[in-house]
Parts: sequence; C-alpha cells; structure tokens
Amino acid sequence: MAKDLRAAVASQTKRLNSSGGVVERLEENGHQNKRLKSDADEEDVEDQNKRSPKRKIVLLMAYSGKGYHGMQRNVGSSQFKTIEDDLVSALVQSGCIPENHGEDMKKMSFQRCARTDKGVSAAGQIVSLKVRLIDDILEKINNHLPSHIRILGLKRVTGGFNSKNKCDARTYSYMLPTFAFAHKDHDVQEEVYRLDKETLEKVNKLLACYKGTHNFHNFTSQKGPRDPSAKRYIMEMYCGEPFVRENIEFAVIKVKGQSFMMHQIRKMIGLVIAIVKGYAAESIIERSWGEEKVDVPKAPGLGLVLERVHFEKYNRRFGNDGLHEPLEWTEEEEKIAVFKEQYIYPTIINTEREEKSMANWLNTLSIHDFNSSAVGMQANNKNSKNSSDLEGSDGCDDDSD
Repeated sequence: MAKDLRAAVASQTKRLNSSGGVVERLEENGHQNKRLKSDADEEDVEDQNKRSPKRKIVLLMAYSGKGYHGMQRNVGSSQFKTIEDDLVSALVQSGCIPENHGEDMKKMSFQRCARTDKGVSAAGQIVSLKVRLIDDILEKINNHLPSHIRILGLKRVTGGFNSKNKCDARTYSYMLPTFAFAHKDHDVQEEVYRLDKETLEKVNKLLACYKGTHNFHNFTSQKGPRDPSAKRYIMEMYCGEPFVRENIEFAVIKVKGQSFMMHQIRKMIGLVIAIVKGYAAESIIERSWGEEKVDVPKAPGLGLVLERVHFEKYNRRFGNDGLHEPLEWTEEEEKIAVFKEQYIYPTIINTEREEKSMANWLNTLSIHDFNSSAVGMQANNKNSKNSSDLEGSDGCDDDSD
C-alpha cells in the first residue's frame, strides 16, 4: 500500500515538473514574442521599403569634387574618399537599396555615365541603377548627402538601360582665368588683365580646329598613332564671353564630343593656350594629328566640370513611347545653375586665388619643346608619364571603368 502511494506521488510530481517545464517554455516564448514585436516596430520602415517595387532609374547628380578622389568607388578601400562612397551610403540609409547592394554595386546594376577624377566637379552626371521606389525618394536621399552633393532629378528608364553604354555624347566645361591667354611678351597683372575681342576670336578660331574626327594620340597617354581608339569625334568647342569674379576675369570653354580619353580635354586646351601666348605655331595642331610625337602641354585639372551627358538615340527610340520619359532635364536647369553658382564656381575661383594653379602652370610652358621630334622626346615622355601616373586622369576617361 505504501509502495503504491509512493508511486502515485512520484507520478504526480513528474507531471507537475513536466507541466512546469511547459509553462516555463511558454513564458520563454512569451518573452521572445514580446522581443520580436519590439524589433518589428523598429524595423517597420525597412519592411515598408522592402515592399516598395524595385525599378531601373537614372539619377541626375551635381557635386563639387574638391576633397574627393574622383567619382568611382573603390570597394574595400577607405583610404581615398569618392563621390560614390557618399552616394551609396545615402542610398542605403534612405532605404532605397539594401545594405548588401551597397557592398556589391553590381547587385543594383549600378553604372556611372562618366568617371570624373580627383577634384573634378559635375553639374550633370548621370548614374543608372535599380532602387526601391520609396515615397519622397529624392528628399530622403538628399537628407543623407552633404550639401555639395545633390540629386537634382530622377527618371524611369528601360530595364536594360546602361548610362555609360547608352550615352551618345558628353559636354564638359573648363573655367579658367583669362590672363592665361595673355601673350608671353606682355607683362600683365592677373587682377588687371581683361581679354580683348581680337584675342577671344583667335582662341575660338583655334578651338574650332578640333571639330570633326581627328587622331588625338598626342593628347593622351599610352596610345600610339595607329591605335584606332585614338580617333575621336568632336562636335563643338568654343570659349564664351569673359566675366569678372573676385576681381579676376574668367571665361568658360565648352566642348562636346562622343567620348574623351584620359587628359584629352586638358591637353586640347593647353595647346591652344601655348599658341595664343606665342610659345607654339598654329600649325602644331594639324601636326599633332599625324604620326609624329608632339609635346602637348596639359592644362591644370582645376576648372574642369562635367556639364551634361546626352542620350539622343535613346530619346528617339523610347522618349515618346508612352511608357518612358526622354532623358532631358529642362525642368532641372534652374536647380543646376543655382548649384553651380553656390558650390562649383566658388570652389574653382577660391582655389585658383589660393593655390594659383593656372599661374604656376603657365610658368612651365617655356620648358616645352614644341618643335621636338619623336626621338628627342623619349626622355620627356618618360618623365611626363611618371607625373601623369601620380596625377591621374582629368575625368574624361569615358572608355573604361
């Protein structure tokens, strides 16, 4: 009897312990559910973003490049900050893309239209990518960007759109102090010099020589005269009317071409300056398109700006199909102009005044040999190549990424 009683007590105790374990597990699960609910509240915005549709778009970007090592991001390298570092960070923080897409940009099909190098600015850069179309997307991205980088516009594009491959042409500008055109035999004061009408006409006559298709192997590095890729098509190139800022007169040269090689625009401008100043004969331009190696000086990088990129073929095919918008930015022109006045032009002007990059570069023109032959230039080419490697491209290397 006692034995049966002990067995019954043991059995009841076992059931109680088992029941207690269930209660304990329920309590644990209850705590866990409470914790998950709290996490869900915190991640509500992210869940909403995940439900937003992903679409291929283009973003119109403007930025001041000072303090950045170019546009293109170098994933895994934090030593040199780029424009894309800040852009990708803003895209992640705003909820447009998941964090892993920021680490591997191919996942969002990211493509820039043109690379810009160290210190080079842009008023009309275009990037294409897939994003979540969240509400107030431009405002949210810009909230996570510094004021000298702005997203000024957004348009939907076709699923296979690639901003670099679909680009027909690019327009760059180059802002420079007009005393760069003063003849070498004239002693001029930088703040007093004013460009006269005759000199401006000569500058534009020389710039117009570049229009058309020519062999620009002398205007870049590591391309021979028989390299087919050295042939480039220039649509227009001219210098606008001068204007005064901070007591110094400036002018803006604009050039539109299908694509540009490394250093090409700066060398095109550098050679025209050398001619106008009296260091080189006008005939050197045509001579530079031949097989002979010609010593072409490279103007400073300060002042170079990517103005806009053109998608004329895309616009003709898809711009009026009823589904897509043409990639034109007429409505954004005022915002672009305001940004240039607030961030790009002041940076160029103040840096020129402080560092005197143009004035210092003009002093080096006298050491160039504009009549040298290919044999006589071998040593100079080696030295020039080394300095170019340190300096990098001028932001016009549109051919490769």
